[in-house]
Amino acid sequence: MEFLASKGDCISYFKRPLLLVLVCLIVFVCTDQDYYSLLGVSKEASSREIRQAFKKLALKLHPDKNQNDPNAHENFLKINRAYEVLKDEDLRKKYDKYGEKGLEDQQQGGRYESWHFYRYDFGIYDDDPEIITLDRGEFDAAVNSGELWFVNFYSPRCSHCHDLAPTWREFAKELDGVIRIGAVNCGDNRMLCRIKGINSYPSLYIFKTGMQPVKYYGDRSKESLKNFAMQYVTSTVTELWAGNFVNAIETSFASGVGWLITFCAERGDCLSHQTRLKLAGMLEGLVNVGWMDCGTQGELCDNLDVSSSTTAYFPPGATINNKEKGGVLFLNSLDAREIYQEVMQHLPDFEIISATSLEDRLAHHRWLLFFQFGEGDKSNVQEFKKLKFLLKDEHIQVGKFDCLSSPTICNKLYVYQPCLAVFKGKGTGDYEIHHGKKILYDIVAFAKESVNSHVITLGPQNFPDKDKEPWLVDFFAPWCPPCRALLPELRKASKHLYGQLKFGTLDCTVHEGLCNMHNIRAYPTTVVFNQSDVHEYEGHHSAEQILEFIEDLRNPSVVSLTPETFAELVQRRKREEIWMVDFYAPWCGPCQALMPEWKKMARMLNGLISVGSVDCQKYYSFCHQESVRGYPEIRLFPQKSNTAHQYYSYNGWHRDAYSLRGWALGYLPQVSVDLTPQSFTEKVLNGKDHWVIDFYAPWCGPCQNFAPEFEMLARAVKGKVKAGKVDCQAYGQTCQTADIRAYPTVKFYPYQGTKKSVIGEYIDSRDAKGIADFLNEKLEAMENKGKRKKSRNK
Repeated sequence: MEFLASKGDCISYFKRPLLLVLVCLIVFVCTDQDYYSLLGVSKEASSREIRQAFKKLALKLHPDKNQNDPNAHENFLKINRAYEVLKDEDLRKKYDKYGEKGLEDQQQGGRYESWHFYRYDFGIYDDDPEIITLDRGEFDAAVNSGELWFVNFYSPRCSHCHDLAPTWREFAKELDGVIRIGAVNCGDNRMLCRIKGINSYPSLYIFKTGMQPVKYYGDRSKESLKNFAMQYVTSTVTELWAGNFVNAIETSFASGVGWLITFCAERGDCLSHQTRLKLAGMLEGLVNVGWMDCGTQGELCDNLDVSSSTTAYFPPGATINNKEKGGVLFLNSLDAREIYQEVMQHLPDFEIISATSLEDRLAHHRWLLFFQFGEGDKSNVQEFKKLKFLLKDEHIQVGKFDCLSSPTICNKLYVYQPCLAVFKGKGTGDYEIHHGKKILYDIVAFAKESVNSHVITLGPQNFPDKDKEPWLVDFFAPWCPPCRALLPELRKASKHLYGQLKFGTLDCTVHEGLCNMHNIRAYPTTVVFNQSDVHEYEGHHSAEQILEFIEDLRNPSVVSLTPETFAELVQRRKREEIWMVDFYAPWCGPCQALMPEWKKMARMLNGLISVGSVDCQKYYSFCHQESVRGYPEIRLFPQKSNTAHQYYSYNGWHRDAYSLRGWALGYLPQVSVDLTPQSFTEKVLNGKDHWVIDFYAPWCGPCQNFAPEFEMLARAVKGKVKAGKVDCQAYGQTCQTADIRAYPTVKFYPYQGTKKSVIGEYIDSRDAKGIADFLNEKLEAMENKGKRKKSRNK
């Protein structure tokens, strides 16, 4: 039997002991060079930290700068390989789980750029604190947080992007706090940029929850960018005078929102209109911003002892007559950032929930709680005071709980260090701990997702060991970036499966014993527990694939074969039965990529071809015996005959569900009829059967792709409509008479009591199910028409 390994195959050598020893030695040498150690970062390092570490090493170790070092090229390849793997979420997960063995199909790191590229073009905004570099995993959470974002999609190879960079930095500093300024490197995030429709660089977009993204088309000066961005700042600055000033201050007590007022007098400098507008954006929802012209409101300014331009903060409940008693804060700065910080310090902190009222409070409202350990805990930042306003529409209250006041409660909730958690309005039993970044937009996104999903935090007390209901449990570590990227996808999936499957997460850094009990060796490991059945999820980190995995568990499309069931079901299959079998290894990257496509293909072939899989890590000797030399190995076992092959190996380039399905259908016995001009006239035009015809040309690629689909159609309508094929290269005259102008063309020839027209009825579809539905509708309409005619005759 001939064997050909496709590109991307994981080759497993097991014929010669010497080779096995050499392979083991190579693996030992490679794994000794830990990728995290090579770059000098921790396992919890963010994408930005990995880029910064790599850039630092690249500038130092690049062969261009070490031309006298014969090992320079090899040393640089090592750090380049480490960077290529760790910057990619999926590759990083495979490396964390399987080491280099899981990356045998991925050969990144063999090419690198010049020293000049790493010095001037690489990671343009990584060292700018005002600019947030967004990756694929955090982009949606950021732009949907409720804050206003202005994002620069760029490519490191784009000269215009480098020209814009100094202006973008100045712009970011000036509007810091008013608008979130972001940057997306499309060189590292090609898929994200493709999804967002980015086809030129730089592309600048405004993002705000509730509105479509808006692209900027103007010139790239700082003033033009600022004018464009500020029109999306919806905050307003109110002009105050004697008639509305007193009312504004007095009603602030009821609303809980104070006032920041600029008094503009003849003496002293007054805050500019632009600065006041910036402050309104920075303090939106927390403080009202206004101004007063003391030139026209002189009496009121005199009563307030305002003789020169100044800015004052009036907290809720402030008294005008006694400013000191009312807590009025006068500010001398003209800088928006300084004023903002001072006002934020004077805003009230979150409510502290007592241990006695905790259960009752959490049972009746949604809460985002900060857990602290003592009064001196400085884990919160002033910016978090915006949370109340940003979470108001989700009806989420924000508070604090001191674990030192009741250690028992925090221990019960598995809270052993400062953190925050969302409680979903059902008491202390339904909650989720936050494991993302301690920054405002990430917390907002987490809170909104969590209260509307059905994922809860698990521990020994509520772990579903003997639960009768099925559970999906995600075993993870908070320091693991792929783990954090998976959590939002689990929340999405949980909303689709509410009432059918429960979702929980288990922190293995806290519950190490429980994770060891379930043999968890890598993070994240996602497992479905269905009473005594345990199923590990091996697909990509997306809600869609998780849902497909669950659907396949409920209605399995692929049979997991053992050596015994392989012999019984495949080798001793019935004469007319066909099997497709995937021989795989769990650690193999291409195998993992194939698995969801394999299951999808199996569902598409349901009832036509049986589909199975063999785990060659578990049944190594059996796969060796079957001469499986690489993973994945896809084999088709055809219907039995005296001359048939034992099996056919798939050597195609593409391993998606549709390509595999098309290949498999080619081995099914043909149900459609090949027609000649004579049989087309006798059977189709003059016959008394309904016919659907595929007019094709053998050289036509789309015709070849459609052929398996037409066979599916022939099987679907068998007994109701006959299916035929006409070769238009061999029988050009017949096709010309039938008015065939393109290949393939599908036409319907219904029998209605008389000879049929040679033109037929054109069907504008190449999908078997779509055509079958069309034909069934036509037949039903004809049947109803016949019934009405008979009724009239009676």
